[in-house]
Amino acid sequence: VQLQASGGGLVQAGASLRLSCTASGRTFSTYPGAWFRQSPGKEREFVAAIRAGYMTYYSDPARGRFTISRDSAENTVHLQMNNLKPEDTAVYYCASSSLRLPSGLIRDSTRYGSWGQGTLVTVSS
Repeated sequence: VQLQASGGGLVQAGASLRLSCTASGRTFSTYPGAWFRQSPGKEREFVAAIRAGYMTYYSDPARGRFTISRDSAENTVHLQMNNLKPEDTAVYYCASSSLRLPSGLIRDSTRYGSWGQGTLVTVSS
């Protein structure tokens, strides 16, 4: 399974970015896809996930500003990020699991076996 992430960049606070993650070797229509992020000196943290049935999950910082979606035809998961804040600055990683994760495990990074290369998002104040 290979994941290719794109869409990061440098923006000012309040701007929007859309991250994309395209998978080969596994379909997002069957298995969950997720976004995590890691800031310097911090552990990787959950941002958002989408399950095969289009159920979505968000971290508290992401809820209300970020939207995760799936394009089944393109086998791509998107993360639309609006009203970005400096504290959103991080490397964002997309992830795919080979398991149909229950909601209680969807935020656990150890349940995802495939990871993209990471895309840097920098939000200036």
